[in-house]
Amino acid sequence: MGLKEWILIFLLSVIWGASFFFVEVAVKTMTPFTIVMYRVGFAAVILLGVVRFTGRRLPSSLKVWTGLLGLGALNNVIPFSLITWGQTLIDSSLASILNAFAPVFSVILAHFLTKEEPLTPNRVTGVVFGWLGVAVLIGVDSLKGAGLQVAGQAAVLGASFLYACAAIFARRFKHLDPVVVAAGMLTGSTLMMIPVALVLEHPWTLEPTLLTWGAILGLSAISTALAYIIYFYVLARAGATNILLVTFLIPISAIFLGVVVLGESPGWNAFAGMIMIFIGLAAIDGRIIKTFKKS
Repeated sequence: MGLKEWILIFLLSVIWGASFFFVEVAVKTMTPFTIVMYRVGFAAVILLGVVRFTGRRLPSSLKVWTGLLGLGALNNVIPFSLITWGQTLIDSSLASILNAFAPVFSVILAHFLTKEEPLTPNRVTGVVFGWLGVAVLIGVDSLKGAGLQVAGQAAVLGASFLYACAAIFARRFKHLDPVVVAAGMLTGSTLMMIPVALVLEHPWTLEPTLLTWGAILGLSAISTALAYIIYFYVLARAGATNILLVTFLIPISAIFLGVVVLGESPGWNAFAGMIMIFIGLAAIDGRIIKTFKKS
């Protein structure tokens, strides 16, 4: 990857780190599926506007649209819902750290589903450290009694797995404009989320505050619309494993916002688990290890 891609990955980490903060604010007065519906819906409107005013064209192929619907389910509908529901049970800081497990899933899946990214000793080491990090993060005490908290953690881990699947699946769209891919994916996601939210949560009965709507706006415009333009641009140029390295940095901004603004207090196991996951990600990436070998 070049300097430009690294800068964009850093920017993306800040944007996605803020999404955990926005969700934590929104879930106080709005239900999970409704949050996701507004998130993807507003983001789709923004990106469709960008497509329109920049002269781009949406795909006309039914095959492409079917693929975009599948991508929307893998990358938006299910993982967004899992994370949003999970954050009703766990802090935003913990959710962001668990989300950092996505590259570990990606390495395992890429070995079996692609020819370009086989398992290597470094990657196997990374997977082991990643699993150990999650075990420390969840903790024995949680497994003994706090069933709902474990369910929230499992939901976020499930979302991480789906993000890894989506990163590999999205390769088939690398020949398309990233704005068009993001707009199509979010449009499909919106069509799937509207009936779910309307039937299960009756959003018209909710009473969100002005602060909640501000969080929804930030979540949709910044952490979704802008984020996916950057995501698909870097994915097309750097590959699935590299784009998921953004999860190295997401917990930093998410924990900062969680502690400073929301008053969260992550335990020692959160930081210990995060360090172990980061060691695993560094092993998977390999560049830090190569630097030490050269020196």
